[in-house]
Amino acid sequence: MRCFPNGCRLLVLLLLYPVFLFGQQITILDRESGMPLGDVAVFNRDRTKTAISEADGTCDLSAFSSRERISFRHIGYQTLIETKNAILRSGGRLYMEIKPEELPEVVMSVSRWEQQKREVPQKVESIDASSIALANPQTAADVLMQSGKVFVQKSQFGGGSPMIRGFATNRVLLSVDGVRMNNAIFRGGNLQNVISIDPYTLSNTEVLFGPGSVIYGSDAIGGVMNFYTRSPRLIAEDSLRVSGTAAYRTATASWEQTLHGKLELSRQKWASLSSLTFNSFGDLRMGSHGPEEYLRPFYVVPGREADQLVPNPNPRRQLPSGYSQWNAMQKLIYRPGRQWEYKLGLHWSETSDFDRYDRLIRPGTEPGTLRSAEWYYGPQQWFMSNFQAKHTGRGKLYEGLKIGLAYQRFGESRNERNFNEDTLFRTEENVDALSFNLDLETRKNGPWQVFYGLEYLFNGVGSEGSAINRSDGSVQPAASRYPDGSTWQSAAGYLNLIYKPDPALSFLAGARYNHTWISATFDQEFYDFPFQDANLDNGALTGSVGMSWFPARNTQITLNGSTAFRAPNIDDIGKIFDSEPGSVVVPNPELEAEYAYNAEVGLRQNFGDKLILKGAAYYTYLVDALVRRDFELNGQRTIFYNGVLSNVQAIQNAARAYIYGFEFGFDAIMNESLGMSGNLTLSEGVEEDDSGAEYAARHVAPTFADLSLNYNAYPLKAALVLNYNGEIPFDDLALSERNKAFIYATDAQGNPYSPSWYTINLRSAYTFRQRYHLSLVLENITDQRYRTYSSGIAAPGFNLIAGLRVEL
Repeated sequence: MRCFPNGCRLLVLLLLYPVFLFGQQITILDRESGMPLGDVAVFNRDRTKTAISEADGTCDLSAFSSRERISFRHIGYQTLIETKNAILRSGGRLYMEIKPEELPEVVMSVSRWEQQKREVPQKVESIDASSIALANPQTAADVLMQSGKVFVQKSQFGGGSPMIRGFATNRVLLSVDGVRMNNAIFRGGNLQNVISIDPYTLSNTEVLFGPGSVIYGSDAIGGVMNFYTRSPRLIAEDSLRVSGTAAYRTATASWEQTLHGKLELSRQKWASLSSLTFNSFGDLRMGSHGPEEYLRPFYVVPGREADQLVPNPNPRRQLPSGYSQWNAMQKLIYRPGRQWEYKLGLHWSETSDFDRYDRLIRPGTEPGTLRSAEWYYGPQQWFMSNFQAKHTGRGKLYEGLKIGLAYQRFGESRNERNFNEDTLFRTEENVDALSFNLDLETRKNGPWQVFYGLEYLFNGVGSEGSAINRSDGSVQPAASRYPDGSTWQSAAGYLNLIYKPDPALSFLAGARYNHTWISATFDQEFYDFPFQDANLDNGALTGSVGMSWFPARNTQITLNGSTAFRAPNIDDIGKIFDSEPGSVVVPNPELEAEYAYNAEVGLRQNFGDKLILKGAAYYTYLVDALVRRDFELNGQRTIFYNGVLSNVQAIQNAARAYIYGFEFGFDAIMNESLGMSGNLTLSEGVEEDDSGAEYAARHVAPTFADLSLNYNAYPLKAALVLNYNGEIPFDDLALSERNKAFIYATDAQGNPYSPSWYTINLRSAYTFRQRYHLSLVLENITDQRYRTYSSGIAAPGFNLIAGLRVEL
């Protein structure tokens, strides 16, 4: 059969037109939620060609040429410019990012429910996913530190102990998706549990400054750090959407190698998100310019028969400090209708062994020697299963209800052997933690908003000690760190009220009653304790009252007063450990809760959305403070511990403390793409013992500040950041820090002190073809050699961090 040429061409065009048309159609989506965006204006450079997206996010680009630069604009979103070819190569999906300044800031940390930040009288800072991605942090501790608002101490490379307003460790609280990580063996010494959280999985981090005991109970004295991980996204249509991410990161200061993968399955009623991350960190290299005391001139090579002290070929390389880590997360969401939503989150993290670097640089009794041949933590393990059910509707008692059930398993160990000694002492601990939370809210009572709930916590502690002979491998029982089989329980009820008589004025008040119980039995095999068990039964009533007031449209004044408490835990009453050279801490079952009283005032001034100034001042008074002091055991002030005659100490209600400070910040907008921001924190703190003697408080950070010049014009983001830390002279060092002179520099009088330091850093991220995100960070460009206050390991020197993330 033969047809006319023009007729054949017409037939072919008619047959291919649907395919051609489909190939010109794209879908525009919100990057964070995955939901379609309608009413997006689409146009070329001279606006001779235009289009608009439908309600389902679809848009026909057939009017535009393949390489023509097309603009996509929507109120509340950052304008995108892309070619049609690039979008089609990315699967026909275009993702737009929300402009943060276009939306009212919402926080969850104050009541466990979403609230507008402008109504909250306490200082709350948010670190969103885009800021985390730009900084490209190596651990969750770095997420906090790079925000410029939280000070972080590190005893070893595998560490990170946040300090907030003069408090740290078990006086600040960690939370993941609303579940507290603080457990019965969180100690007063520096902690590294925050590194168990994978920064690749974070959608947002909120830091609540000051007491948070009304909502979070014990430990929330200095502040609360809430880490919210990504949730799987539901889609509007009833079909299966598969998406994913693959990422790689490397860093030159530690020869880090990181791999990350994420797989997401989405439907209309259910969705799944799976994540897996592997980190490998080598030994950390410090900078070139700074105190020589920080250098590592020699190190110990352990041997089966004898240890050797050998020269370090590169004294800037901190041997040994490297480690590796695995993180996995699985989250499921099911929404059968409009009122109920169910979430299940599974988290797992495990490190390799990692050396406690500050203990490995302790000098021995003879000049030029080191005390320890080995001092390392065994694998730090964390598992959490978290089930949450949420109901919304107009009930008699609530309009919103959340039920949370969680189980956590913590595992850790400590391994210590002195130089050329045969015995390695090991303690192994595990904690099983159960939690139940019931949180309700109602907004139907006119200007009143009510939040209330119940909480129950149970911790069971297992602890074993052993002594291992390195010559023949024989294992003998030894004293455990904690009383094995001990338990810690907490039950509480809380009520939080918001009264808003006027759009410019809101009041917040709350109260919580908390009761804790401890049960522990002490093993008399290795030490002759003058007691056999401890049974503590403590109640605590805490409250808060605050005000947020806008006397003018661009002026906000906040006032807040609150109390907080920390109940003794198993670490306080029952541990035996080597606290510092020549001292050992022993159990003390006669303890009570410590209380904090806090007052805070804040001011925020907006100058025409071009300059925003922020300031806060606070004062905290701590009574019956749980601190380490000299003690007697059976009338003896010294005992042998791990073969060393040591001074006896114990945790006691033996001090008072007052801490005050000022926090300043600003945000300046120069134009649509360029801005500046900065933060300055000043803190002072004093501990006072029963005799009236005053000493510098241990966890008060030095003055620290940051200044950042920010550029954001798709597809490029960049920030030039200056970080500064002030000096802490010898006279202002806490007594416990003076006893660790080997981690500090030496002043002109030969005394330890913490010098001031600064770093200059460049962060950048570039997106191309919508799917590829390249990150490049230049850290410590001038190669400074420094240690953050109280840290045992020096920070990275010049460090090039490069990462690539691909959306599949």
